[in-house]
Amino acid sequence: MVPFIGRAATALSDCAWLDGERARAYARILLAVTLIGAIGWIALSPGGLDREGKPIGTDFVGFYTASRLALDGSPELAYDVGAHWAAQKALFGPKLGYTAFFYPPPALLVSLPLALAPYFWSLAGWLAMTGYAFYRVLRFYLPSLDPVAFLAFPAVFVNAAHGQNGFLSAALIGGALLTMDGRPALAGVLFGAMAFKPHLALVIPFALIFARRWTTLIVAAATAAAFSAASLAAFGAPTWDGFLADSQFARSALENNLVGDEKMQSVFAAVRLLHGSLALAWGAQIATSLCVVAALWRLEPRAFRAPAEAAAIVCAGLLASPFLLDYDLTLIAIPLVWLLREGLRTGFQSFEKALLMLAFALPLVSRAIAGAVGLPLAPLTIAAILALTLRRALNPAPGGAAGAGLDPKSMMRLTPALNQRQGVVGPPEISADAFL
Repeated sequence: MVPFIGRAATALSDCAWLDGERARAYARILLAVTLIGAIGWIALSPGGLDREGKPIGTDFVGFYTASRLALDGSPELAYDVGAHWAAQKALFGPKLGYTAFFYPPPALLVSLPLALAPYFWSLAGWLAMTGYAFYRVLRFYLPSLDPVAFLAFPAVFVNAAHGQNGFLSAALIGGALLTMDGRPALAGVLFGAMAFKPHLALVIPFALIFARRWTTLIVAAATAAAFSAASLAAFGAPTWDGFLADSQFARSALENNLVGDEKMQSVFAAVRLLHGSLALAWGAQIATSLCVVAALWRLEPRAFRAPAEAAAIVCAGLLASPFLLDYDLTLIAIPLVWLLREGLRTGFQSFEKALLMLAFALPLVSRAIAGAVGLPLAPLTIAAILALTLRRALNPAPGGAAGAGLDPKSMMRLTPALNQRQGVVGPPEISADAFL
């Protein structure tokens, strides 16, 4: 038994069997299975309702009907459960369950144009535009990213199946992190736009303060304030009053398992899934948030504005939010492509490939495993990716300063031949195509 465990640990430590050819093959198989499943799912959804009676693009119906109410001159009704639900039933029939709109009024501004087109055309356009923005951002981090590999990333399917905004969140945060060095004001605008989903941006102010990125911080605050003021001007005070009242419903949904603890990916939900009390869950979530902020604080003095900064901020942000769903794991692509790029450039460190594979698959398996056996994988996996990121940042490999800037111009110059052009002797080139 002991020799078997030793061999298994060795195999996971280096994952020498996982080369570029196998990775490409696995990604293409995964994409093919995903497409077959998606086509079958749509084909078995007469009238746009799947076999469980949910509309295609499930959560998108909440955005679409909030838009419809706002365009009809009653934006405050997006936060009235009865009126919002009635609009959804009018669209898909009286047996439809309710899909909440827990987002602040700036999100209503983002959603406003959606109901200008028929539901399914609007859903397709929403996913295409935000998905392409997400893909372009990832290409700045890893220019050799293959579109097939991108589409095989399970978070892409999960977000698309829900008709959610995970692509937009990842594009905004990823784009801001890319431009912090070269265009700090633009980075501030992109961070400020996260006012539509602020619970994913909890650690960003701390990270900007620790890195002394004052321009980005000030512009982000001003943009968020302007975004909020614009929503107030557009929709009026009753809409904000409705949101503030509805926020109590959102907290109740979190604390009383109305969303489903198995669907949640946060530390809070993990404790609840393991039958911990509310006090313990909130205590663990707050403690985790403080720990990840402390990790970012420790990173900056030792590796000021390091190449790992973006990856570390994303992981910290995911761990800090108590309200995190599987479609929000689109964001984990940012640390994954950074770790992949560094591994291809300087060689993979112990257990990196294994943890990258686990994190890649996480959006596909996390909810199923949590629901089947009550095991919350997400917080530990995200924490492990953060640990790998900090390990690389605080103990850089030879030549690790290369590519330190994450502005778009420098990233566009990055190619798989980076080591050769800079005269750095590195490992043989391995195709990145199918790792993400």
